[in-house]
Amino acid sequence: MEFAEFARRAREVEAASADTEVVELVADLFSAAGDDLGILARFVQGRVFPAWDSTKLEVGPSYCYEAIARAAGPNVSADDVERRVAEVGEVGEVAASYDFAGQRGLGAFAGGGDADGRTVREVFREFERLAAAEGSGSQGTKVDVLFGLFNRADPDEARYVARLALSEMRIGVGPGTVRDAVAAAFDVPVEAVERALQVTNDYGRVAEAARDEGVDALEEMGLSVGRPVQAMLAQAGTVTEALDEWDEAAVQHKFDGARVQIHHDGETTDVFSRNMVNVTDALPEVVEFADRHLGVPAILDGEVVAVDGDGDPLPFQEVLRRFRRKHDVERAREDVSVTVYVFDCLHVGVPESEADSGASRTEPDPGEDLLSAPLAERYDRLSELLSTGVADLWVTDDADEIERIEREALAAGHEGILLKNPAAAYTPGRRGKNWLKRKPDVETLDLVVTGAEWGEGRRANLVGTFQVSARTDGGFEPVGNVATGITDERLSELTDLVEPHVRSEDGRDLDLDPAVVFEVGYEEIQESPTYASGFALRFPRFVGVRHDKDPSNADSVERVRRLADRT
Repeated sequence: MEFAEFARRAREVEAASADTEVVELVADLFSAAGDDLGILARFVQGRVFPAWDSTKLEVGPSYCYEAIARAAGPNVSADDVERRVAEVGEVGEVAASYDFAGQRGLGAFAGGGDADGRTVREVFREFERLAAAEGSGSQGTKVDVLFGLFNRADPDEARYVARLALSEMRIGVGPGTVRDAVAAAFDVPVEAVERALQVTNDYGRVAEAARDEGVDALEEMGLSVGRPVQAMLAQAGTVTEALDEWDEAAVQHKFDGARVQIHHDGETTDVFSRNMVNVTDALPEVVEFADRHLGVPAILDGEVVAVDGDGDPLPFQEVLRRFRRKHDVERAREDVSVTVYVFDCLHVGVPESEADSGASRTEPDPGEDLLSAPLAERYDRLSELLSTGVADLWVTDDADEIERIEREALAAGHEGILLKNPAAAYTPGRRGKNWLKRKPDVETLDLVVTGAEWGEGRRANLVGTFQVSARTDGGFEPVGNVATGITDERLSELTDLVEPHVRSEDGRDLDLDPAVVFEVGYEEIQESPTYASGFALRFPRFVGVRHDKDPSNADSVERVRRLADRT
């Protein structure tokens, strides 16, 4: 498919007002996609690579501004583009406003060639070049590649090149839309598509399987060691809710650490973060643990916690120091020790002697997927696999017993407890009622920083107030401003954190790209006509930065609404 055709169809999707119409248009796109189906299933969501793939474009707005200016002609500068983005509010519309097709000079791509009739696959290959550019001179290479994509592009092509480069497609298509569109386009059950997406985390692959082989192929898809899946998530809840909803509750300590998914193929181990980034090199202790204690291939879910010399847990910020370390890991290991608590088992393979030695690490091995098994069974299998490192689990219907476990967790330096439904399956990426997190302190929300304001007086050089927003289907809507609970030292750190994401500045007010997630406490939630979300946090308080979350994992306006109804 020509990229211009994709852009035209994307424009139609963006203009659609009803969810059913959006699904129909995306299904029509998939039906006409041909060999580009796998790519298009990602492009419509603003993704270039599969969700499980840690490959990143590493393109910031400034790269786009410079490339757009070059393609627009000698009378346009990067500053001009940035000013127009500040006025318009979105880089895709600005890119579409320039007459790239009227320019002459270099070919369509940095390495030459003809712009006419560029295909979706050719654009994808250029994005691969973007991702591959690293080290000295990489910024120039990335700008050259982007220039080649913009040069001679028609308005719609330019609009979606810019948005794809910044992973902001903005056409109202999310994972659920793609799931439903695949089912509609290729006449397969939505449930089969949903399950296949859960075990593969690859929309392109699932779409191709649905088209080429139908429901049987979807049902045969399984987990693969080396290919991470999204983590199952917990939502805030109470002991009363858990015991009212379930016959009994499984209780585990809530660790103040970072989520990891451990993939062991019988010989080697990969470790992935909650966001499916490969962090194997940064956490050699976890690799050593898996290599020492796992005798068969397995996929495990757990938490890495920083500990002191006595083995007592340290604050979450300490473990982040290890996650961010790319060099001199051994020295970092001496400074900050970590331990791993494993609490779930998603897959158990067969011994290497029984496996097919020629099988790929990203193809299902002949083991057993446990996603559909109840938690109690998964925990039993985990306990059979490992003789150490397994997080304790208690199953009880006694609220007093749960309170005792919580007191012990807090006394040991942990955050609190998790309540889990012993009969529930493992649902990747879902934040449902089968896992509840109970903390002893104020309720908190994970919110995206979308604006800010410079301070006054001695804080004039620091950002003093942060606008925080909840996630919606089409973006983010503000629910309050955070200015309390932050020391001057922390404000300096937060100023450095948000400054690279400043989109525009008007006096003391800053408009920010959605990139940073804060954990925010509050006293209560009120309905409010002041904010587009319809809600406002009373007495919002900064708790911390959620470095382990990206904006797509932040709390939604719908969750804010549920919490407001509960209070």
